[in-house]
Amino acid sequence: MKPVPVSQSHVTMTELVLPQHTNALDSIFGGVIVSWVDIAAAIAAQRHSSMPVVTASIDALNFVAPVYKGWIVNIRASVNYTGKTSMEVGVRVDAENPMTKEVFHTASAYLTFVALGKDGKPAEIPPLQTEGETQIRRYKAAERRRKFRLQQRLEAEAAKD
Repeated sequence: MKPVPVSQSHVTMTELVLPQHTNALDSIFGGVIVSWVDIAAAIAAQRHSSMPVVTASIDALNFVAPVYKGWIVNIRASVNYTGKTSMEVGVRVDAENPMTKEVFHTASAYLTFVALGKDGKPAEIPPLQTEGETQIRRYKAAERRRKFRLQQRLEAEAAKD
């Protein structure tokens, strides 16, 4: 398979925080951000693989700052790493106060997706073509996270016995 450049998977989503997205403090429910993160990451994974994808895991989702009603949320996602049938997508969430124009980093996440073939089973995906130092650094970091996830899975399975 021909490698696919990271740039092909880039996603930028913009959302407006409306009253139905907020709690009693007028800040956004974390679950709303989780949903938007999952959607942006799925689009990135589909762009890379050109196949339907399913979320296998959310490796890390860290909330850094609150987001309030009326603010603009910008979500950026791209594929960091590919295996045989799975890929890691990195997502960054920034919020903008439209009155002050201040931008705040509000959340980051790593998600793993599996591509599905026509039979609904995991399907082989193209390798990732990195371009530049930042993408190479992200690929290597994602590779380390993948090894860690696999080790955790082995340890969890061993603990069941």
